[in-house]
Amino acid sequence: MITLPKPWRLPLLGLALAWGLLAILYFATGAAMVEIWNRSETFAHAWVVPPISAWLVWRRRAELASITPRPAPWWLLALLPLGLLWLIGDLAAANAATQFALLGMAVALVPALIGTQAAGRIAFPLGFLFFAVPFGDFLTPWLMERTADFTIVALRATGIPVFREALQFVIPSGSWSVVQACSGIRYLMASVMVGTLFAYLNYRTTGKRWAFVGVAIVTPLVANWLRAYMIVMLGHLSGNKLAVGVDHIIYGWVFFGLIMLAMFMIGARWSDPDPEPVLASPDAAGLGLSPARFATVLVAALLLAALPSGMRAQAAHSGAHGEPSLAAPQLAGWTWSPEALTNWNPHFKNPRAVLRGRFAPATGDAPVGVYVGYYRDQRYGRQLVTSVNDLVNDEDDKEWSRTGAGQAQLDGLTWRTGELRGQALNQVSGGGNMAPRLRVWQIYWINGRPFTSDWQAKLYGAWQSLLGHGDDAAVILVYADKTVAGADDALLREFLHAHWGSLDTALRGVRDRDAARQQ
Repeated sequence: MITLPKPWRLPLLGLALAWGLLAILYFATGAAMVEIWNRSETFAHAWVVPPISAWLVWRRRAELASITPRPAPWWLLALLPLGLLWLIGDLAAANAATQFALLGMAVALVPALIGTQAAGRIAFPLGFLFFAVPFGDFLTPWLMERTADFTIVALRATGIPVFREALQFVIPSGSWSVVQACSGIRYLMASVMVGTLFAYLNYRTTGKRWAFVGVAIVTPLVANWLRAYMIVMLGHLSGNKLAVGVDHIIYGWVFFGLIMLAMFMIGARWSDPDPEPVLASPDAAGLGLSPARFATVLVAALLLAALPSGMRAQAAHSGAHGEPSLAAPQLAGWTWSPEALTNWNPHFKNPRAVLRGRFAPATGDAPVGVYVGYYRDQRYGRQLVTSVNDLVNDEDDKEWSRTGAGQAQLDGLTWRTGELRGQALNQVSGGGNMAPRLRVWQIYWINGRPFTSDWQAKLYGAWQSLLGHGDDAAVILVYADKTVAGADDALLREFLHAHWGSLDTALRGVRDRDAARQQ
């Protein structure tokens, strides 16, 4: 049985109570974090973060027992910006922001209730908890690009001719594609977490620790590039009998495991001996605060922790609710048809309403495809701006792929542009009918205002919700099939220049009509 030193009993009881309140009020935030651990291999390592953090604290138990806990109420001030971050993140349906804020509040309560001296002894275990946040997916497109760049350069240096289009390429023995699993994000996340833990346990100086963390960042990147190149070479030299299908993934993890083992073995050569525990002098002053004063600090902590959740509940009652109903606006000179322009379906998950079809000009020229995904009462799994919402799903979409991206200016608005190809690259040299190629223009509509930037769209949406204006938002895509004569940027510019106002007015009508019904 573990016997707590008497001065520690009240602070630990108060800390457990405060953490319990956080768990109840912010259950949805914690559950979303755990759900990502469970479904995403990229963040599966986060399951071991809380046990490791607890073990690291347990290793310091003798030092902690020698310290008299003295609550530091000024740490409660940290709950205000952290609570604001959680509130904005929840209003914007930004999971990383809410999860960092939740863990930040839990960590800030430690020095607030047990004191700065005690919290300082376990600063690393507390900081290590932040590895539990599923964060870093935004790096995936950049990592995929770098992996493709290195693989192409290495293949050409080997003397193998390569035809590349975006993240797909063809060599004489077949075609290959860099998908999300090839980005190396899984290796990077696991390496940084384990490398940071290794550095803390084996080194005593800040310089050596940071140096090893830097190695833990660079090593998986380079290792993944080499892995991708070697897998393509194995497939090429074996006539596509090796390193394809499941073997592709297995070889990758085996190679990564060997690289990590070598990194740790080399790093261990410069490890430092374990330091002797630093025990504090006995303090006869007891807790440092009377039970009454500690209760005051605890009540203040509980109130500040509950404040963001209360404000969020109040904001949830504002704005429009219910199922929105979308209808195509009447455009002079254009006829609407609910028939989609192609079989391409944008990868925007769980909108509350969708408008999809085409506008055909009365002149009989090339039509313009339109897709509107409308979002309301946004929550995890059904928010507009997220890393999984995109023109195509690079991981699972076998029929469509992105071949280009950029921006275009029109009437003071900035639009994202994209090029999509509707056929696998391995059919490039096969002849036959020409594959459809789409030119797509995209913009976000956030409560009546257009945006191109993800983070600006999220922040503005959160601000509108905080003001009580609701969180109605939409993605608008207009596109043309470039294989049809006259279907190009000029067509899209002409269409949007003439009719963007009508599209915007139609969306505002949906928002305002439903908001009026709530009053």
